[in-house]
Amino acid sequence: MTRPIKRSFSIGGHRTSISLEPDFWSALKDVAARERTPLAKLVATIDQNRGETGLSSAVRIWLLRYFREHLPKA
Repeated sequence: MTRPIKRSFSIGGHRTSISLEPDFWSALKDVAARERTPLAKLVATIDQNRGETGLSSAVRIWLLRYFREHLPKA
């Protein structure tokens, strides 16, 4: 396992940063490419719907749900 990597984004006119492990960054970039949306816009969308959850946790949870929904059914 590797340490989380911190990256900064501008969301709603203010700067914020999130820390994710490299595998989560890779998955987030893959989803952004798949959905043809900029990474910052995807993070902003997750931010808008996260409620009281921290942004880094919200991104991880969002990715888990995304891949569960998009996996072929067994």
